[in-house]
Amino acid sequence: MALTVPPTPPSFADDRKDRDECARWARWYERELGWATEGTAPVRLLTGLRFDVLEVPAAAGRAALRRVGRSGPVALAGARMSLLVAAGSADELPGLLDWLEWGGVALSLTAVGTDGRITAPVPPGGVPSRSGAAVWLRPPGPRHEGEPELPALVGLGSRGGGAPDLVRLVDAVATECHRVRLMRARTGRSTDGSTAQPLAFS
Repeated sequence: MALTVPPTPPSFADDRKDRDECARWARWYERELGWATEGTAPVRLLTGLRFDVLEVPAAAGRAALRRVGRSGPVALAGARMSLLVAAGSADELPGLLDWLEWGGVALSLTAVGTDGRITAPVPPGGVPSRSGAAVWLRPPGPRHEGEPELPALVGLGSRGGGAPDLVRLVDAVATECHRVRLMRARTGRSTDGSTAQPLAFS
């Protein structure tokens, strides 16, 4: 009979290495981008200060990004995508969805704003330490370029110029979230790794 050898548990040295690496990541976010962080295992980014986040199924996010082009920073963690938008956008989202005639439609869309947190993606050039770790698909620019690249709501319409537009982004994301939901209903299985849920804000 073959013996089964249990996996070797992580050593204290490995734990310390991971903590040291996470601490370096936290310093990078604070120094290079001026973003507030919390904790070291994992590092979390505080929302509602420099940015808010729209979290959507990865499939819906990818389709929306193809439609809108410019979007601001985008991160991926497993089956969910995080799109960074201007601080305060989470508060504006319910009214914006109503204006776009998406109010009352169940979407797998979560807005994370004031007092929220997201797991920090591996900084650009870094290597994820585990499968499914958050990574940047479109990394943030240096601190002096950060704010202008974040989609923001300026009235209800295009911002003009080359800046990304929150109205266009939200409409594309809502459309693609709805398509993902309809596809899931037709096939009888999840396409985004989550159960259907109504729009949630935090």
